[in-house]
Amino acid sequence: MQHKVSRRAAWLSAAAAAVVVGGLTTLAGPPAQGAAVAPAASTQAASSGGLRVAYYDQWSIYQNAYYPKNVDALAGNLDYLIYDFENIDPTNLTCFEATKASDPDPAGENNPNAGDGAGDAFADYQKSFGSDLSVDGTADAFGMPIVGNFHQLQELKARHPNLKVVLSLGGWTYSKYFSDAAATDASRKKLVSSCIDMFIKGNLPSQGGYGGPGTAAGIFDGFDIDWEYPGSTTGHLGNHVSANDTANFTALLKEFRTELDALGGKHYSLSAALPGGQDKIAKLQTDKIGQYMDFADAMTYDMHGAWDATGPTNFQDPLYGSPNDPSGTIPPGTEKYTTDSVIKAYTQGSSAYGIPGGFPANKLTLGIPFYYRGWTGVPAGSNHGLYQSASGPSAGKTLSGNVPGIAMYKELSGVVDNPADTFYDPTTQSAWFYDGTNFYGGSSAQSIKARTDYIHCNNLAGAMMFSLYDLDPNATLFHDVVNGLAGSTAGCGTTPPTTPTTPTTPTTPTTPTTPTSPSTTPTTPGGGSCSATAWNATQAYTGGAVVSYNGHQWTAKWWTQGDTPGGSQNVWTDNGVCSQGGTTTPPVGSCPAAWNATQAYSGGATVSYSGHKWTAKWWTQGDTPGGSQNVWADNGTC
Repeated sequence: MQHKVSRRAAWLSAAAAAVVVGGLTTLAGPPAQGAAVAPAASTQAASSGGLRVAYYDQWSIYQNAYYPKNVDALAGNLDYLIYDFENIDPTNLTCFEATKASDPDPAGENNPNAGDGAGDAFADYQKSFGSDLSVDGTADAFGMPIVGNFHQLQELKARHPNLKVVLSLGGWTYSKYFSDAAATDASRKKLVSSCIDMFIKGNLPSQGGYGGPGTAAGIFDGFDIDWEYPGSTTGHLGNHVSANDTANFTALLKEFRTELDALGGKHYSLSAALPGGQDKIAKLQTDKIGQYMDFADAMTYDMHGAWDATGPTNFQDPLYGSPNDPSGTIPPGTEKYTTDSVIKAYTQGSSAYGIPGGFPANKLTLGIPFYYRGWTGVPAGSNHGLYQSASGPSAGKTLSGNVPGIAMYKELSGVVDNPADTFYDPTTQSAWFYDGTNFYGGSSAQSIKARTDYIHCNNLAGAMMFSLYDLDPNATLFHDVVNGLAGSTAGCGTTPPTTPTTPTTPTTPTTPTTPTSPSTTPTTPGGGSCSATAWNATQAYTGGAVVSYNGHQWTAKWWTQGDTPGGSQNVWTDNGVCSQGGTTTPPVGSCPAAWNATQAYSGGATVSYSGHKWTAKWWTQGDTPGGSQNVWADNGTC
């Protein structure tokens, strides 16, 4: 069944110049329906999959008044900020900039041409920010080459040099022409080279007195591909679809990877938002696409919503299935739509749906929504409105574009932050909110903790948050995610119950704590013989970080905090005993396999090169250890 899922209406700016600006899209498309499957118990030890990825919406600066300045307080706890979305020119099949609103599309998918030629160059690089709204407190001045969100991102990066800012292409409304642009080798090269020219080299078109050659250079650290969805007719009405999309999506990623690597000088990241639902996953070469990406974000939300206007009510993002779930199965198999089934389909495959699996778990993030999907006219039933009928979608909210069935955390004051209205199901490990009439499915502190535990226990890369636009002033849900990724888990391997559970009682969400800054006062290295800074249990480390501990030097395989080097978490690579001079002295014959220029390595991989042992800081291919790219950490002679 086709579902309506758009969560953004077009915004019209009342700027002094009366410029009409684009209202854009939602990341996630219509979900497949799905029937309960008992979750497979994880047998792996917990690890620190701590990658923190969040989307910042281009249109945030309008009615919602959420500016890059608001991100400043959060950026220290982010690894990637994804700026969404840019469009594909329907005529030239290239990246482009234009100031044109999406055509009227109130339900999100009724107009097949809604996104044609749409974009928001005004928001990107032509809107001036005053000192009160700018990241660094300085007003945009006359004669600046660019202003707008792009300049604010420049200021954000200056304040947070470790933050990577990535440009996202596509989304729900802007995926119509991906199939055409990816169809041939020539068309792929044309699209990719145009995107790199405009957004990496920074050659923005001169419009509105801004832009020009090189004016946006250095802002973006890579691309995020949000094709919704290759080879599937479940995307926006009017999307172009081909049976060749499956192979062409892989080829498009390869082309982006190839051309980005050819730029040299630094590593540019490549990611993608990947669909949920086995019917859509089956259209991807899950065993091939991972080699080209630094990470990918599974859209593990929008599984149920008020496109089924009269219900039954259900969770937006069930982690596991439940025998009580009244929804149907995903044809042609017997599985239901759950986060666990989505993750397992990518990493392990599914014979029922012809999915090969093989996507690296340590490159896959789990998507966590910061918005809610709701119904109204819901009777309490036997379990506080869960799995009940409804009279229709919940009322649209102003900041959410007045789209029925959608609301932000900040728009549900008195519901999602009220313990009396907050419920948690231990079977699905998911939350819902019910005030006696309105039912909303979405995130709570307890459900987020279940998901960050799942990330650790299944060795996933981390979490993707969609989107910062939806946060309340205290960024409550954001801090829940960050704290969950940084914290430990009670243990792995427990299978949630699959028998019907008794009605849950309201639970009090845990009070989110603001993450503390990493300590700047390291402990003294044991014996004073190691030159690397001593490991500190309170400090957060990224992949490739080098520390000393217990007389050895260690390199982090991925993001970690509180995981002891040499512990059972297997987060740290032991580089051997430290010498008095500070270099490592691994045992004789301990050199790992030699570096290979044609091989792709993920973060934490070790190689030998020129008589030294090296550890990859992140995904890399063709970057010489010791080269200017600074991709490899030198662990000393071996």
